[in-house]
Amino acid sequence: MVNDNINFPELIENKDWSTVRRELKTLEPLEVAQIIDESTEEDGIVLFRLLSREEAKETFQHLSHDMQEQIIDGLAKNTSRVAALLNDLDPDDRTAFFEELPGEITQRLLQLLTPAERSVATRLLGYPEDSIGRLMTPEFVAIKPDFTVAQALRHIRKYGRDSETLNVIYIIDDNWKLIDDIRIREILLAEPEQMIKDLMDEHFVALNAQDDQELAIRVFHDQDRVALPVTDSEGLLIGIVTFDDVMDVVEEETTEDFHKFGSVQGAIVNPLKAGIGFLYGKRIVWLMALVFMNVFSGAVLANFESVIQSAVALIFFLPLLIDSGGNAGAQSATLMIRSLAIGDVEMKDWFRLFGKEFLVALLLGLTMAAGVSVIASIRAPEIMVVVASAMVLTVIAGSMVGMLLPFIFTKLKLDPATASAPLVTSIADITGVTIYFALASWYLGMG
Repeated sequence: MVNDNINFPELIENKDWSTVRRELKTLEPLEVAQIIDESTEEDGIVLFRLLSREEAKETFQHLSHDMQEQIIDGLAKNTSRVAALLNDLDPDDRTAFFEELPGEITQRLLQLLTPAERSVATRLLGYPEDSIGRLMTPEFVAIKPDFTVAQALRHIRKYGRDSETLNVIYIIDDNWKLIDDIRIREILLAEPEQMIKDLMDEHFVALNAQDDQELAIRVFHDQDRVALPVTDSEGLLIGIVTFDDVMDVVEEETTEDFHKFGSVQGAIVNPLKAGIGFLYGKRIVWLMALVFMNVFSGAVLANFESVIQSAVALIFFLPLLIDSGGNAGAQSATLMIRSLAIGDVEMKDWFRLFGKEFLVALLLGLTMAAGVSVIASIRAPEIMVVVASAMVLTVIAGSMVGMLLPFIFTKLKLDPATASAPLVTSIADITGVTIYFALASWYLGMG
């Protein structure tokens, strides 16, 4: 827990470096990263410089990407410090940092790595963006099936110090082909002379380096593992992905989907630090598109001007009806987007879900129609039938739009989160206005 009584900006201003170092040593790396992220750029760089090499490594991976860049820029004159930091970072954390940088900066920083680390970094960066290959780390422990338990433990003690995790040990053949994985607990509880192959069940789950990172999320969710092996197209073990790496992806995907669901172009890391022009640019495109879409609603209203004049009470119920359709559609879209994202449903399931969603929407519409009928019977009984019927049809239409759009976007190989609430609501509004006044026109004999 960060001590709120410690005023790091004041300590830095007074150049009380010994107190700053002492207080930083009492904190966990995540807490230090939080303090640096919330500091000014100058203070953040100063605080980072005061960390030991090991503390710097552990803290750097928890910093926001913007602050990571600022730290590297701040250390630019001290190339040995930057080189030490980049070489010490875990390969997967380093790859995540590199892939967000402009190409020329990445190339410059790659030259600061040792030949061995540069080879690893180049190989990981060679995988497609958002692939599991970019996410994996080559730091793991693998043993042969003809090892005894005693030999395996000696091997783990010798090579396990730099491994990302020791919860799972991987079994490979002479060609590095993955043939099994064993939890360390099973090895520790076995007799020293027992053979590793006797502990194997040859039942394991592996990821392919070329697959999308979202697949890793689903596999971790289904398999309940702390780490999973990564193989190439020939089944050779080339790395592992750990649960904490996948959770980072989950956070990024969730943030991205929330922004898309609110019709914001791309992710805004921190609105407090972002400029007004940047925030404007991220939001204006979708808002302008939705403005032009909603022009259709106005066109529909203009087309039914005579109907409105003959029954002005229709306007009283218009916001209620179109909001109900939009809300029902947003609910349905949220459910479908989440289910598609985590793999609960697939494209082939759309028809079954269509029928089920229709029945649910019908029940919702009938229930809401009963409620609005009570209001209409008091406020405008002459159009109660129109309002109730329009409520049922509008809720059904909104729900079906919300349910189908994520599937359509997925079919077009677009992110289903793009079928965001404002988009669904706009389509539901246009549909709802058309249904409402078409019914009114027919019912009032003006069709």
